[in-house]
Amino acid sequence: MILVLKQGISPAETDRLKEELRSEGHLVKEIKGVEETILGVVGTIRKDPRHFETLPGVAKAVPISKPYKLVSRELHPAPSIIRVGDVAIGGDRLVVIAGPCAVESRGRSLEIARAVKSCGAVLFRGGAFKPRTSPYSFQGLGEEGLKILAEVREETGMGVVTEMTSTSQADLMMKYVDVVQVGARNMQNFELLKCVGRIGKPVLLKRGLAATIEEWLMSAEYILSEGNDQVILCERGIRTFERYTRNTLDLTAVPVIHALTHLPIIIDPSHATGIREKVSPMARAAIAAGADGLTIEVHTEPDKALSDGPQSLYPEQFKQLMRDLYVIAPVVGKQLDFSYLEKAKKLKATSAPPGKRPRKVVYPGEPGSFSHKACMHFFGAETPHENRSSFRAVFEAVREGEAALGIIPVENSSTGSVHDNYDLLLEYDVRIVGEVTLRIEHNLIGRPGTPLADLRRIYSHPQVFQQCREFLEQHPDWDLVACQDTATAVGRVKANQDPEEAAIAGREAAALFGMTVLNQGIESNPRNFTRFVVISADEFLAGPNHKSSLIYSVSDQPGSLYETLKLFAERRINLVKLESRPLHGKPWEYLFYADLEADIQAPEHRELLEELRKRSEFLKVLGSYPKGLVTEN
Repeated sequence: MILVLKQGISPAETDRLKEELRSEGHLVKEIKGVEETILGVVGTIRKDPRHFETLPGVAKAVPISKPYKLVSRELHPAPSIIRVGDVAIGGDRLVVIAGPCAVESRGRSLEIARAVKSCGAVLFRGGAFKPRTSPYSFQGLGEEGLKILAEVREETGMGVVTEMTSTSQADLMMKYVDVVQVGARNMQNFELLKCVGRIGKPVLLKRGLAATIEEWLMSAEYILSEGNDQVILCERGIRTFERYTRNTLDLTAVPVIHALTHLPIIIDPSHATGIREKVSPMARAAIAAGADGLTIEVHTEPDKALSDGPQSLYPEQFKQLMRDLYVIAPVVGKQLDFSYLEKAKKLKATSAPPGKRPRKVVYPGEPGSFSHKACMHFFGAETPHENRSSFRAVFEAVREGEAALGIIPVENSSTGSVHDNYDLLLEYDVRIVGEVTLRIEHNLIGRPGTPLADLRRIYSHPQVFQQCREFLEQHPDWDLVACQDTATAVGRVKANQDPEEAAIAGREAAALFGMTVLNQGIESNPRNFTRFVVISADEFLAGPNHKSSLIYSVSDQPGSLYETLKLFAERRINLVKLESRPLHGKPWEYLFYADLEADIQAPEHRELLEELRKRSEFLKVLGSYPKGLVTEN
């Protein structure tokens, strides 16, 4: 049963209502939304739903039709984010868990951990207790294996995931691990499920060998019913008649799970296929299907692995897979972040001292805008963040130390550079310390059920109108009204309550303001990406850096620009952007903005930088920063 509470109900009234419901033997879960608060009432409901609507503070009672209550979308419409230390599973950033099937030795485990972390894994997997088909197979190192996992966490900073096979292991799990895995064979071991529910640690719940999705969700319900809502579902293939793979990977489970439950879902292609060559294709397909992450088996010498060697990737194969996922992720609104753990550590280090306001990150525009989404992709929702009214206000906050970092858009693949921000990069003494590329999908957003024929005014940012030109040309009678950002446009449509108005923005803005997508994907080019850069008054990550941005000018002499470009060509440095901008106050004189694939401030490029200074009339290095692709550390 879902009870929608009346607006304006006081905390004391809510507490009295929850106490009354609990006195009748119900489990009560409070969920606060943007516009309303609901109570989930779980247990045997013996009274008519109309009875609950007579209780003080209750606006509406809605029965939950699913047999699983706590895990259902009906009770919890927003997706849940499961936090494992600094890692968030179910958000905008993909989470990749990697490691061997079993913990074999200290040296081997640390070797594999270093390798997978260098490629972008953020959690480490390895079994200390191994349920095996044969009693004569390697069963794991037990507590000794858990001690090795704890050492891996200490050295690498990665949280560790391992399987719990018996309720007697609860104390060991509490002592050593970050995520407790319930394996496929134990999915319906209900006493074990209750136990991991009481432990309170995040739980990775694998689907059983022949379990239906409903049975899987009912198993998750056991864990949540014990008070632990930190559950991550893991699809690892089901047993079918097919013999060319170990199991049959059911990727249809991904959209089905997202529709039925608020819990995140990750995919285990290693156990699903059982064949090394099949793991990467299915991993790529899983992310394309919308999975929140992956768990991948990796081993430095698979032929010597004590468990599941044939399905374990070599580190080089894992590295290539991560590069592929980096490209795929933005297409489905995700980001694969290779500096995930380093960013979290650095942001903690830059926190304000006790008693002072926490140092935060800032972005331009309103919550729900694309700049807000880029901020979430780069920093994660757990980092304190605030919006600013303009690009300049972001630069001001960073320069004055009000914010540790800021994020701004600099170019779009369809409409080109955001020139205001390039001018501000020249004006302010800040540096670029990172970048993120966001796929931009534009949607026509308005009031539910509004026919397109009734629309007269469309609100959005001027660049958005350019990016949706082909769609808008089909409606020449629409009046296009410019706004500061896309979220502001949606907010104005909601405030005006005019059925003739709509906005163009992202899905996040529609959800934030409770509006409806009337037409999806109206941008002219589906390969529509915006590049954002992160600015700071100081250095951010220690490196390695793979890219540099700079501004310079040359004398008004034939060949002067060529002489600077030759410096890069002779050293085989790729120039990925070169753009001229008028020099303010000096007609017909220009500055050149350049991006190149090298750390120009590194010792090995000191001579290049000096030569460039000699051949330039003005030079400012905007910053050197990670490019984002996997490289050797």
